[in-house]
Amino acid sequence: MESLGAFLKNRRDRITPARIGLRTYGSARRVPGLRREEVAQLAGVSAGYYTRLEQGQTDSASEQVLTALARVLQLDEIESLHLHNLARQPTNPGVSEPPQETPHARVLAFLKSLDAATPAIVLGRRGDVLAWNPTGHALFAEHIAFDTPQDVGRRPSVPRMFFLDPLARDLHRNWEELARVHVAYLRLTAGRFPTDARLAELIGELVMRSDEFAAMWATGEVADCTIGDMHLQHPTVGAVSVAYQVWLQPDSPDHRLEIYTPNDSSSADALHILTHGDDLQHPVGLHREPICRSEP
Repeated sequence: MESLGAFLKNRRDRITPARIGLRTYGSARRVPGLRREEVAQLAGVSAGYYTRLEQGQTDSASEQVLTALARVLQLDEIESLHLHNLARQPTNPGVSEPPQETPHARVLAFLKSLDAATPAIVLGRRGDVLAWNPTGHALFAEHIAFDTPQDVGRRPSVPRMFFLDPLARDLHRNWEELARVHVAYLRLTAGRFPTDARLAELIGELVMRSDEFAAMWATGEVADCTIGDMHLQHPTVGAVSVAYQVWLQPDSPDHRLEIYTPNDSSSADALHILTHGDDLQHPVGLHREPICRSEP
């Protein structure tokens, strides 16, 4: 998991004096971005206090100070939220087993009411698939049994699928773009839930087993994941391009309903074929065990 100090240093390294109009008078600099003293001065705090923040020697940072630091480091709205989340963490939070995630009955009813040609997936806080409709399953994971989300120990994990399942990787033509979004969102989630043992295990596993995940995680990028495009090469219907949008759930704020709509007529036709295929008449699907399931 990430600390407040590590995030501050990462963002400090990115801000050059020229970017914020700070004159350096040609003096040699030993840091890639701003010095601690410069950040402190621009934020209106003492250099000693800011140094203690970066080194994790103090757990007190007021909203005013955090707002000033976000301004100096030119953080966007999501990065600022992440900064505040990190600042609220206890010094040594430890980890604990989180409660079991169950999709709310209202979101399941809404999922069932969607048009058959509209793929949709319900995701938990760590990216586990809690539910999907037949078209969502057929579009993204037809090699995994349809009923796996109903079993906590077998639930597919989208982050694991992206980085550890070759079939899932081959499905996405814009894999790298989407992978970076997944990593950035996972960092935002880690800031919200610093004591989630299963989230810590997931991040640790991906760092150890995927060099690409480790490299993306090391960049320190943080972002929300609400809208975008997925360009797929589906093994059954060929090229498909869909736009995704995330609907947050008032009853379960940690859960996200992702809905996908076609970007062009050929993609709409492909979704129609998936909807009316034989597999969807008996949506148990293939019985191959997923290699990227959620750990119990």
